Order: sequence, then structure tokens, then C-alpha cells
Amino acid sequence: MSGIYIHIPFCKKRCHYCDFYKSVDLLQVDSFLAALSQEIFLRKDYLNERIISTIYFGGGTPSILSAKQLCEILNLIKTAYTVLSEAEITMEANPDDLSAEYLKEIKSIGINRLSIGIQSFSDKDLIFMGRRHSAMQAIEAVKMSQSVGFENISIDLIYGIPGMSLQQWKENLQQAFQLKVQHLSAYHLTFHKGTQFWKQLTKGVIHEINEDESIMQFEMLIEEAQKNDFVHYEISNFALDGFFSRHNTSYWNQTEYLGLGPSAHSYNKATRFWNVSSVKKYLQHIDNKTIAGRFETLSINDKFNDYLLTRLRTCWGISKNQLLQQFGSKYFQYFEQKIIHYISLGFIEESNDNVYITKKGLFISDSIIEELFYV
Repeated sequence: MSGIYIHIPFCKKRCHYCDFYKSVDLLQVDSFLAALSQEIFLRKDYLNERIISTIYFGGGTPSILSAKQLCEILNLIKTAYTVLSEAEITMEANPDDLSAEYLKEIKSIGINRLSIGIQSFSDKDLIFMGRRHSAMQAIEAVKMSQSVGFENISIDLIYGIPGMSLQQWKENLQQAFQLKVQHLSAYHLTFHKGTQFWKQLTKGVIHEINEDESIMQFEMLIEEAQKNDFVHYEISNFALDGFFSRHNTSYWNQTEYLGLGPSAHSYNKATRFWNVSSVKKYLQHIDNKTIAGRFETLSINDKFNDYLLTRLRTCWGISKNQLLQQFGSKYFQYFEQKIIHYISLGFIEESNDNVYITKKGLFISDSIIEELFYV
């Protein structure tokens, strides 16, 4: 089975921290949707497995689309592919886009999971980050979603925000769990080059919090999640049992997926493809029945490194037996040798067939994984 990701690249405004590809030119929405309708069929042979178990509307801001527009996209996907009746269909949403009527409409067309971009329950933080909703709107959005029957709701939060105390972060988390959502994604604020925050950082207008504060907030996140019976199943993701994101989990398990829309990424185990990060170029190429982007054939080194990158981020870790069978003794022996150092430091541990990053190593997991890459 495979997954489909649809990138809706439009936002009503730019948040100060976001480096995802997006456009605030909403006059292009209709042209984009017409092009997307063509891309669905132009790309239908990319996947080897055309039974679809997950569909994910990401962005940008998918909730700027009407239920009718979303329904048309889903119907076209169902025409081009076999979509399982029990497929997980997720839509990212901004809290201030969600009304009771809109929620009922999108639920009726088959969307069964919401990922609500709350980021903070502090109005001060929301204004600082350039978000367009208030803390009260965030709370009401979750409650409305529950009242119309959504039973699989994820929310996003950001920590490491300049000026945020440990107590304020704890209050954010407590508010999140009080809302009885099923899933939480929490990310450390990153100052990406080209963003408003990056410009302010380089000018000395704002400053990153220190590493000790970052670690304490990350540990607080893990502690509060455990108190509320949330499983820490991936570095940035926590969920009640039975509510892990099936779409994202498929990424981490090397399942094939097709990315549609500008900047979307696709993978079919043998190749990767990155759609062009430009609505204008995307539209021009679709008009000519071509897809603009970058194609890469994966080497055995690429596949090995991808396996490490995705699996070591999860609670399942690396299966040594699977690694040996999939990549052979050369890569297995390399991996065995490389992890000795990190085991001695307490950053990695072995349990029967599996290798995991420990709680001690989680905060620096990116650098650990990079050091394990075969180059």
C-alpha cells in the first residue's frame, strides 16, 4: 500500500518562522487546482503499489480550500487510484478557518483526521510568531472539531520560543492534554535562513534560547506526555495508543508515497522526485503535460542512510536482522562498528534484535544519525 501527500501551497499570511514553500497570492488558487487535477493523472504511474491507505493534505494552509474543492480532489484521486475504504485522510488546518459548518462539511466528504496548527496557547507567543489566530480560537477549534464528531485530532505546538519560560511551556502542554486530543506534534523553534525570524536573529533583534533551556523544555514535553498516557513514538510525535499518524508512520517505514503540488516530494523505493517550488513554474509545466522538478535514482548508500534516518527517529528503532537482510554484511558490519562509541556514551542501546536512540540521546539525535551515515 502507498500514501499520497497533496501540498496546498497557499497561506493568507506568512508566519515568521516558516520555511515551507507557500504563496500568499490567493488569486492563483483556481489555476493551481486545475493543474493539480491534471497532475493526479500525469503522475499515476510513479507508484509501484497503487492501493492507497493514507492521504494527507498539507501546506501551506489546506483549510483555505472549500469542502467542495477538497471533495473534487479526493474524487479525482479515487478515480486514478484504489483508495481503501478505511484510509486515513488527514487535513492540516488553521484554527481560525474552522467553523462548525465547515467541519461538518469536510467530515462528510471523508476527511477523518485533523492536524490543527495551534503552535501555542499564549497570545503573546502567537503574535510574536506572526500567527493569525488567538489562543481562544485555538481552544474553540479543537472543541468544535470534537463536537461535530472528529475522533482523531492532532495539534502542533512549538517550544524553544525566545522568552518562553519552562512554566509557560508546561502550561501549554497541560492545556493541550486537557483538550483530550489524540495526537501531539511538538517541534523546537528553528531559525531557517530566509525567514523573518532569521533576519531578526542576524540583526540581533531576537536571540535563540540556550541549549540547557531547550533540553529542559524537551524533557518537560516527554514527561507531560507520559503522564497523559501518550506514547513517544517518534522524536517530535506523541499519541495515544492506536492513534499514531498512519501517514507519517508509513514514511518512517519506507512505504511508497506520491507528492502532488509545488515542492511536494515523492518516493517509490528506487527513486525520489521533488516537485518544483514555484506555483508559476508548476502551472507552466502542467500546461505542457510535464512535471517540473528534480529526479534522483537512489544508490544503495542512499537507501541505507534513509533507513537509518527514518527508523532511528522512531520508538521501533533499527532491526539488525532486517538491516542485514536488506543491505548485506558490508553495511551491517559498518553499522555494528559505528554504534559502539554511542553505546558507550549512553546515547544508543541494544535490546535483542533492535537498536534504539536512548532518552539521553534524543535531543542530539540528528547529529548522531548523521555520524552513522555511510559516505
